[in-house]
Amino acid sequence: MEFDFATLPAADRYKLLIQVVVPRPIALVTARDRAGRINAAPFSFFNVMSQTPPLVVLGIEARPDGSPKDTVQFPRESGEFVVNMVDFAMADAMNLCAADFPPGENEMAAAGLTAVPSTKVSAPRIGEAPASLECRTFTAVDIGPNGRCILVGEVVHLHIRDDAIADPARLRLDPARLDIIGRLGGISYVRTTDRFDLRRISHAEWLAREE
Repeated sequence: MEFDFATLPAADRYKLLIQVVVPRPIALVTARDRAGRINAAPFSFFNVMSQTPPLVVLGIEARPDGSPKDTVQFPRESGEFVVNMVDFAMADAMNLCAADFPPGENEMAAAGLTAVPSTKVSAPRIGEAPASLECRTFTAVDIGPNGRCILVGEVVHLHIRDDAIADPARLRLDPARLDIIGRLGGISYVRTTDRFDLRRISHAEWLAREE
């Protein structure tokens, strides 16, 4: 089947995209506004896009009434936020943070997650997270008619749980110990426990195979 996105309704485009572009990592974003209120919310329209500068990118839709979500408004006010990666043990708490809490209410506290001071930004990180990326707001771009915002953060500090580092000298992590989950379509998620290795070959190696 083929689908023309120029004629497809937005809801159908969304439905197809979230089932095809999988799995997607989950950013459980923590941020603080000028008044000191803390927000925590998960987003799976997320990934790392650059190492120099080190940039992560999130796609965040507005509330149904068109107003910006705290995850957009707080980083715009403070210029900072933290991306907390989500492991299997945090899945239920992450899911609760996605509930429709009123603006300004502390989802992290409701979910029983621990707020830990960050090193370089004012927003707290989540103590239970296997890894946390402290970010300064690089840019925030409003796009589309539905109030969606592309939030770009520059990573300024990284925290990784000690037991997930398999070889500190070579900066090798153990994915089994990280146990990070990803988002599929709808209510489905996936664990990174079913993996395989595939070494990238050179052109010369490929030519040698063909001889």
